[in-house]
Amino acid sequence: MPKHVFLVGHCSADCSYLIQAVRLADSTAVIKRINDDTALTQALRTLPLPDLFLVNRQLDGLFSTYEGVQLLAEVHASHPDVKLMLISDYPDAQAAAERAGAIPGFGKSELRTPKATQRLTAAMET
Repeated sequence: MPKHVFLVGHCSADCSYLIQAVRLADSTAVIKRINDDTALTQALRTLPLPDLFLVNRQLDGLFSTYEGVQLLAEVHASHPDVKLMLISDYPDAQAAAERAGAIPGFGKSELRTPKATQRLTAAMET
């Protein structure tokens, strides 16, 4: 069964790069873009839940917050089994995301690196 990866709060350009990165990790993954609270709520009501949410540090779209770490913490509090990963080049944001319940992420500058592929592959395997 294909893995489902949701791109949360990313602009169109970033989405295209993230899609390429996800495809390197799993060529059969189903990828969906989420750019507002309504779509996120619907995704969290989907069963089975998506396999991975890739959350932008600064959300693009119509969310109740602009901060990806805050959104990630809220999702983790209500859905602790959901895998969340922050996409950010800032180490302090990555650390805050992990404290809030995210698995280790990577930055946009690392999209085409083995690190990104390894983290995405590991996240989708379990």
